[in-house]
Amino acid sequence: MSSTTFFSPGPARRWLVSARPLTQRRPFLAVGSPRLFSSQHSPEPSSSASDASSSLPPPPPPQRWISDLRARVGKCIIFGCNEAQIARAAAVMRALATEWRVLLAGSEGYLTGGRAGLDGRDIAWGEQDPFGHINNTNYFRYAEAGRFCWITNLAVHVDPENRERWLELMTPRSTGLILRSIKADFKFPLVYPDKISVYHRLSAPPLPEAAGPHQAAPQPPSSFTLTSLILSHNHRRVACRLDEDIVVYDYRRGAKTALPEFMARVLQGVWADQERETRRARERVWELVAAVEALERDTWNREGAVEDLGSAKRA
Repeated sequence: MSSTTFFSPGPARRWLVSARPLTQRRPFLAVGSPRLFSSQHSPEPSSSASDASSSLPPPPPPQRWISDLRARVGKCIIFGCNEAQIARAAAVMRALATEWRVLLAGSEGYLTGGRAGLDGRDIAWGEQDPFGHINNTNYFRYAEAGRFCWITNLAVHVDPENRERWLELMTPRSTGLILRSIKADFKFPLVYPDKISVYHRLSAPPLPEAAGPHQAAPQPPSSFTLTSLILSHNHRRVACRLDEDIVVYDYRRGAKTALPEFMARVLQGVWADQERETRRARERVWELVAAVEALERDTWNREGAVEDLGSAKRA
């Protein structure tokens, strides 16, 4: 895609589950037979290997972990649960219903909440094409609006001291941001009615560029890349992923320029926040996986388990 303005107007660990809020977690070794996906992994590494990998986040969850966990909890309930087991199942289902966006996006490093792009945006009927689904061009508009919100939230919530300088990046007056290229990977077609959420993250930390033939030292970066995620609320799945290459541009000189110092500093902090969010969200997902496995072991997967047939059994 040709250049355009950045904004136009208009060995893995095993983790326990509970119903605790996302900010309250602790690691737990879960046991149980493997499922379609499971918290069961290879044996625990040695202490030296464990120390070396302590900074690594847990492994990413499988693509369909939300629908899989819901189906597995449903199987436990259909088989038969006592009152305590029903409460445990309800806690997992409540977590899946209320945390799915935070966990799905956060497990890939996307920051939600105050730094969200478009959050809960209604799809318009008129955005559909004659084929009965949202026209592909709209995904680029969703990503553009998400970038606008992403940069605005950095100005408002992260670095308010430089708020005006951040907002000026969205104008052609001095230093601004230009979209050099964008690539979309469509996962499934969106259709009306639905809601979407669009989140952005840095694809890599803003590192200095290699020195040129006439330069003595590495130069400050003049570009950065973003990855965006478009989530369908109806399906609770990723509908589209986009890769966006952003150039810092000096409109007065008519040439690209180095990333402003205030921007580089904030983006380094954003990258660190993304790393922390990746760990936190993945730990929570594997907690939910382990909770479902424990429920399965106490219901249909226990030794001598007999399905509760209810009134059919009494008849």
